[in-house]
Amino acid sequence: MNLKKTLSPAVMFPALEAPDKDSAIEAMVRALAGAHGVNDLDPLLECVFNREKKDSTGLEHGIGVPHGKTDAVAGLMAGIGRLIEPVEYGTRDGSAVRLLVMTISPVGRTGPHLQFIGDVVRLLRDEAHRNALLAAADATAMYEVMVR
Repeated sequence: MNLKKTLSPAVMFPALEAPDKDSAIEAMVRALAGAHGVNDLDPLLECVFNREKKDSTGLEHGIGVPHGKTDAVAGLMAGIGRLIEPVEYGTRDGSAVRLLVMTISPVGRTGPHLQFIGDVVRLLRDEAHRNALLAAADATAMYEVMVR
């Protein structure tokens, strides 16, 4: 997947504030919905939290990948958020999460959402890439880290 087609500085959120996992997910949904002009948050929150109830989307290295599917969106919504303070998330390696990679997509479309998550997670497994994203000064710098 060409990340330049899916990401933009508008969907990079460098300063999300949240005291815990659920608040972090809600902050990310709000930010992503705002960037896409979506006013009704309820179906977005519902689909992401329902997915999270099945199994934690916390990976390794401080990365959380909350995602969900709902017919309330017409196409793939994706973004990356950086938490000001890490939150406990139930990751595979026990690390607290600072980076959230979120997708919300229509119920009938699996491919783009899985490909986006796979491509971003592959990049972020590299420590240098992850550290560059964590150190990026703003949304534009975060975007540049992801698409270079």
